[in-house]
Amino acid sequence: MAESDAGPDVAAPDELPVALTDPAYREAVVDLLAVIAYGELSAFERLVEDAKLAPALEDKLALAQMAGAELAKVQPLIDRIAKLGGDPFEAMAPFHEALDEFHAHTAPADWYEGLVKAFVGDSLARDFYREIAAYLDPDTRDLVVSSVVEGNHAAFAVDHIRQAIASDPPLGGRLALWGRRIMGEALTQAQRVAADRDALTALLVGGVDRPGLDLAALGRMLTRLTERHSERMAELGLDA
Repeated sequence: MAESDAGPDVAAPDELPVALTDPAYREAVVDLLAVIAYGELSAFERLVEDAKLAPALEDKLALAQMAGAELAKVQPLIDRIAKLGGDPFEAMAPFHEALDEFHAHTAPADWYEGLVKAFVGDSLARDFYREIAAYLDPDTRDLVVSSVVEGNHAAFAVDHIRQAIASDPPLGGRLALWGRRIMGEALTQAQRVAADRDALTALLVGGVDRPGLDLAALGRMLTRLTERHSERMAELGLDA
C-alpha cells in the first residue's frame, strides 16, 4: 500500500474514493465519525452507570454486556478518522460540551428512566445517522451503518418497561413525559452541534460525486425521525 507524506497510517489521495478527495467533504466526514465515536463512548459510560441502578444481577450483567458492545464500535471509527488524516481525539473534542450537556440535563432518576433514555435517545441518534448515511460515499456509509446497529438493548428496554407499566400503570405517565423531555433535549443539542460545525451542515447539501438534500427532502427526513420516535414510544407502551 502506498504511503502518504502524512505517515503510513494515512490513506494516500489515490487510495480514497472520489468524494473524499474533496477537502470540505473529508472534513465533514471526520466530524461525523467523531461525533458518532464520542456518542458511542458516552453510551458505554452511561450503560455502566445504569447498570448500578439495575434491580437484579442478571439485569446488571445484561447492561454490562451492552456497554461492552458500544465500546467495541469506537475503535473502527477512530481508525477511520486517523486514516483520513485527522487526530481522533482532537476531532471528538468539539462535541464534548453538547453531548455532555445533553446527558447532564437528562440524568435518569431511576432504573426505568435510564432504560427509556437509552432506548429513545440512542435510537433517535441512530436514526439520524442512518439518514445522513444515504448521502455519504459507500465506504463511509457502510462504516456509519455498522456503527449504529441497535443490538439487544431495544428488546431489553421494551420488555422491562412494558412489564413495569403493567405492574404500575401510573409509571407510564411519568415515563411518557420523560420520553418527551429526552426528545426535546436531543433536538436542542443537535441544532447546537449543527450551528457550531459548518462542515456537518454542508454535508447534506452535496459535493463531489454525491447528491444533495433539498429543503423538501430535509422536511421529509425530519418527519420520518419524528414518526420513528412516536413508534418507539408506542413500543414502550407510552404516549409520544
